[in-house]
Amino acid sequence: MVTRPSPARPPRLTEDEFDVLYRRMVTRAAWARGDRGALAALTPARVRAATREVRTGRTVTLAAPVETRSGPDDPEPARHTMTGQPREHAPGRLQFARDSFAMNVHDDADSHLDALCHVVYDGTLHGGVSASSITADGATALSVEAARDGIVGRGVLLDIPRLRGVPWLEPGDHVTLDDLTAAETDQHVRVGEGDLLFVRVGHRRRRRELGAWHAADARAGLHPSAMEFLADRRVAVLGGDGNNDTAPSSTERVGFPVHVLAIHAMGLHLLDYLQFEDLAPLCEAEGRWSFLCVIAPLRLPEATGSPVNPIAVL
Repeated sequence: MVTRPSPARPPRLTEDEFDVLYRRMVTRAAWARGDRGALAALTPARVRAATREVRTGRTVTLAAPVETRSGPDDPEPARHTMTGQPREHAPGRLQFARDSFAMNVHDDADSHLDALCHVVYDGTLHGGVSASSITADGATALSVEAARDGIVGRGVLLDIPRLRGVPWLEPGDHVTLDDLTAAETDQHVRVGEGDLLFVRVGHRRRRRELGAWHAADARAGLHPSAMEFLADRRVAVLGGDGNNDTAPSSTERVGFPVHVLAIHAMGLHLLDYLQFEDLAPLCEAEGRWSFLCVIAPLRLPEATGSPVNPIAVL
């Protein structure tokens, strides 16, 4: 592996500079207003076209196993409880094993989808919907129910550690707009309108090899200015193997600038903490980085997100 020098760290954004970028993204994503946001780009014609990405019929998960043990990045792991176990001397021939499952969806370890109601910014949700639509009983607007029919389209994986010749980006490092365009060139692929864009930073590989860390305080992600790339291409979904946002934040007084720009300004459903360690070697071996992708969030009508197991079909 040839290691290339990391690009110069992009500048921090002042609050005023971020506001200018935010307003620009709102204007450029005006086509994505509405309950489904940028999912509107997934027209039947584009879904049909995405099926042509299938060559071998091989399927591969983009999700990590759900964590049930606490760790520095997951202090409140999912709870899996057996509610019924087979009894050795039970009467009759038939028994059932039963269990229950509870999960803090928006943690820093488990693969999940963020709905458009997840981000409240300046008192509103995406499209100017009032934050009062989030009640004690759940979200009455822009919930994960907007994706009830599934998210199906052409997926594209841009592998930034591969581009830089390193196994992963270190926590605090940024993926820039130039990284995204350079990865396209290097991988001979182009992100198009309605695509599901997946950006690998190597978070999962680093976690597997070095162990979990407090990812809420330090992680690699996109620089806010890289969202110009997504606006140019009119992508439908953004997914990453980290949180998509870098920590510490690059923006003054805005802790999650990419979440604000993607969800609130652009109407993009986000997929956080995926894993691409199964997919990337297959893409490398086949020499192609696009595929059919199927995402089926749970039908949770008033939820702000859902665990997901996206499937790439090559």
